[in-house]
Amino acid sequence: MSSEQTRCGFVAVLGAPNAGKSTLVNALVGAKVSIVTQKVQTTRMQVRGIAMKGSAQIVFVDTPGIFEPKRRLDRAMVQSAWSGAADADAVLLVVDADDQANKPSGKAAEDTARIIDGLKEAGRKAALVLNKTDSLPRAQLLPVAEALNATGVFERIFMISALKGEGVDDLAAYCASLVPPGPWLYPEDQVADIPSRLLAAEITREKLYLRLHDELPYASTVVTDSWKEMKDGSARIDQTIYVEREGQKGIVIGKNGQTIKVIGESARREMEDMFGRRIHLFLHTKVSERWGEQQQHYREWGLEFPKDQ
Repeated sequence: MSSEQTRCGFVAVLGAPNAGKSTLVNALVGAKVSIVTQKVQTTRMQVRGIAMKGSAQIVFVDTPGIFEPKRRLDRAMVQSAWSGAADADAVLLVVDADDQANKPSGKAAEDTARIIDGLKEAGRKAALVLNKTDSLPRAQLLPVAEALNATGVFERIFMISALKGEGVDDLAAYCASLVPPGPWLYPEDQVADIPSRLLAAEITREKLYLRLHDELPYASTVVTDSWKEMKDGSARIDQTIYVEREGQKGIVIGKNGQTIKVIGESARREMEDMFGRRIHLFLHTKVSERWGEQQQHYREWGLEFPKDQ
């Protein structure tokens, strides 16, 4: 297929924390490329998911949720999200329809308004993606869509359920029409652009959050320390789970080491499915009160290290 026939471009996926951006990107790509949990602010960096739609290759950029930042890591995440939008050919703004309808003065609605203001300031148009619409009657959806459309930012409105896949095909076709003519940037069968070491760390972080729920706040991160290729084709992966306090270390390890064992087994199984090979995973836990202030973590995540305010 010649470059004149193909199309390729980047579509940034913005939204307030927990709007369903990562679930949507996974649905658009047709494979898991971003970790998903019920905790807000799970996504910390840009993740590129690659989807094929006819002759178009669409690179969806899953961005961190945009909110009012308080910590250095928060500022870096928000900056990364806006950077993804600035560099993209098109922008999708994902909005939790249920939150917007039933909590119009809540934090998610405030964050969405902040994003709309930012798009206006940048002179960017976007497509509005009302997500989780399966939980609301149409009588509630229409006023939400009309109010957001009145901002003048949106060129199209889509009502979808990313979790159920409803409306996702139409959205993908629209995105394919937006990307410019040009050669594909990735092989046709590649679904993500993220280093294996970093993907492995993200998988373990997802299992950590899913296992501990509200017991462990955002005071943790996972780093892949080493990846060793074995003679039998398997890989040995050593990772460190960093927490900020000694008590959090005990929560991660659990009684007789049972919690970290379950986390490790779950992460290992997903890594084996993801990488198509046997994985030997070894998890370690360390206390580092200021891991969120250490520049090397930001480099690994592809984030800029914000200066002190």
